[in-house]
Amino acid sequence: MSALECIRKVYSTDGFKGFYRGMSASYAGISETVIHFVIYESIKRRLLEYKTATAMDDGEESTKEASDFVGLMLAAATSKTCATSIAYPHEVVRTRLREEGTKYRSFFQTLSLVVREEGYGSLYRGLTTHLVRQIPNTAIMMSTYEVVVYLLNG
Repeated sequence: MSALECIRKVYSTDGFKGFYRGMSASYAGISETVIHFVIYESIKRRLLEYKTATAMDDGEESTKEASDFVGLMLAAATSKTCATSIAYPHEVVRTRLREEGTKYRSFFQTLSLVVREEGYGSLYRGLTTHLVRQIPNTAIMMSTYEVVVYLLNG
């Protein structure tokens, strides 16, 4: 099926609203990003405090080293794991809302229907695969960001 055929099918089946199916669940996904950044910044601050305290004890100036960026990669991986584990049910709901058919109509209706029919465990189906894909991506992205900020600040 071509993209144009897909557009026609969605429009003929669900109308203009069909193009926005799952949008409410995508908005719920913002909570994952918020949780991730709050945890990441907290870990990053603690790493910096530890490094500064260690440098002061040794009487030397604190400078960035390669191990600092490895620490930031681990901080990103940890924060992303926590955030994804907390907010993952929105991914399941979003996927269900995008399925064809009329069984799933809204975010909370889909959430309650999935829990009622399949149990709470179904809200975490696919989490492991998602984490295997997301954790390395996030660790690389955040450490790259930190390296670029470090290089731009001189």
